Amino acid sequence: MKELLNKLIQHKTLTTDEAKQVLLDMATGEYSEPQLSAILTTYLMRSITLEELTGFREAMLQLATKVDLSQFNPMDVCGTGGDGKNTFNISTLTSFVLAGNNIPVAKHGNYGVSSVSGSSSVLENLGIHFRKTEAELQNQLAEANICFIHAPLFHPAMKRIAPVRKSLGVKTFFNMLGPLTNPAEPKVQMVGLFNLELLRMYQYFFQKSDTQYCIIHALDGYDECTLTDKCKIVTNTKEQIIDASYFNQPKVSQTDIIGGNTVEESAYIFWQILKGKGTNAQNSVVLANSALAIKTYHPSLTIEEAYNQAEESLLGGNAKKKFEILRNL
Repeated sequence: MKELLNKLIQHKTLTTDEAKQVLLDMATGEYSEPQLSAILTTYLMRSITLEELTGFREAMLQLATKVDLSQFNPMDVCGTGGDGKNTFNISTLTSFVLAGNNIPVAKHGNYGVSSVSGSSSVLENLGIHFRKTEAELQNQLAEANICFIHAPLFHPAMKRIAPVRKSLGVKTFFNMLGPLTNPAEPKVQMVGLFNLELLRMYQYFFQKSDTQYCIIHALDGYDECTLTDKCKIVTNTKEQIIDASYFNQPKVSQTDIIGGNTVEESAYIFWQILKGKGTNAQNSVVLANSALAIKTYHPSLTIEEAYNQAEESLLGGNAKKKFEILRNL
């Protein structure tokens, strides 16, 4: 352990195999809580490498409870979090808009660690019960066109690390891993990242896979397309910088998309938007992200067509219907 910490403190990097073994040891009780904190803290002081990210991901998936949802070809919409912006739950709302538009979704999520309210926090507050068997998730997809994969149920080995992450209260490399460690391993993904360096890493990673993808980073620091400023978009076929005009929408201010200060407030905002009672700014941000996700799943659509489909799902009530079916299940 001392050798590992000295290596990390000196800003030396790990190979893929070394990183994989470190995370396996972290998850299986080889290190004490202070040692776990020390490892996580060293990565707050320097950037993670592609080799390290790959090794950590391999370990996470090796330890995860896998689920086969391939018959549905679901999509995941997941941000890293950790942008420190405290927005409302944009990617989770986007997931229900997709479900209401007949796009199957296997949404991977967790409680908030570096934010007030993660996707699990909001959904639990609104009455969603998390399911943990493959059959239950398949039933959710069959009935509601969406299933929710609550990370702690499918990454049981992370139980020892979760309290350390929570006590640190800041983003760690586990934020970076979230979108890459969905135990269903969906072949279509839209991911939001909190910095450009990580975007490049994800791009390289996805280019070596058979994933249909869209990677998003807002240039003002958000891990979603927030319409507050320009946004970098990378897909299988192109890279571009877009802004609100790409969706024929006005720019929004950062205060327009702020989340609540408690889980209850966040859940209230979520439910208002899902009911079609969001503000114009809130709706346009959800619809912009939903349009990008719809176009990721159906690349032949224009962004205008995708936006219109998203609008019909959200404001026409289909997204809310899918939520209610999932809650009843």
